[in-house]
Order: sequence, then C-alpha cells, then structure tokens
Amino acid sequence: MRIRKVDGVCRQCGGELEIIDADDATMDVECLDCGDLCVLEPDAFGDGCVDYYIPFMASRAECHD
Repeated sequence: MRIRKVDGVCRQCGGELEIIDADDATMDVECLDCGDLCVLEPDAFGDGCVDYYIPFMASRAECHD
C-alpha cells in the first residue's frame, strides 16, 4: 500500500513510501526510489491508523481467507 506524499516521504531521499508488511505493533515501510527500509508505529502518518494501517491489515486478512 502506497503512502500519499502529503502524508509522508522517505527520510533519506524524499521518495514515495510503500507499506510492505505490518503486525499488531509496527509497519515495515520501504522507499520505492532508494529502497530504504524503516519500521514505524501504525499511526506514524498521523491518520489515527484509519488511512493506512487498518486497510493494509484488512487486505492481508482477505488474502488469507
């Protein structure tokens, strides 16, 4: 799931971010430009987990049904 640039960008190069994995406490995020990886809290983008974390986790649950 890609992160809108207005919500967050790569700390290294300013590139676009994508959530590549998550669990109940963290999200693994990768820069699509430079490949930098970081682990963030679910509300790292200040959205109350509504725009990114919950939809990402829901899409993973659908894949496992």
